[in-house]
Amino acid sequence: MKKIFFGFLVAAALLTGGCGKAAYKDGSYTGRSGEDDTGAWGEVSLGITGGKISACEFITRQKDGTVKDENYGKVNGEISNRDFYDKAQLAVAAMKTYAAAYQRTGSLKDVEAVSGATIAYNQFLEAVENALEKAK
Repeated sequence: MKKIFFGFLVAAALLTGGCGKAAYKDGSYTGRSGEDDTGAWGEVSLGITGGKISACEFITRQKDGTVKDENYGKVNGEISNRDFYDKAQLAVAAMKTYAAAYQRTGSLKDVEAVSGATIAYNQFLEAVENALEKAK
């Protein structure tokens, strides 16, 4: 039910022009996504200047709160499964892509999902929507 509701929210935001169209208060805002099946979640930090997105950072965290970074996908600091590590790092790179695209365009409809990193994409959308609710 939660996934259906979230899908509805994202669809509504995209169909109504996304997040760049509303009037937002200047300031810094944070938002968090819900947890995925593994307990991981995403966090976004937005800066708004002149009612527009002026900064955007996005990270995801593992269930224990550890940031998914260059070590994500390693086991005890080592790459024990190259395929798993490469997929994990694809998601880490996608997080930066999502944030940069949103900062550049100010519109969620212009942020494209990266194949293989759709969980991070959905977390990004949800976290941005959460932050923007605070900026209204």
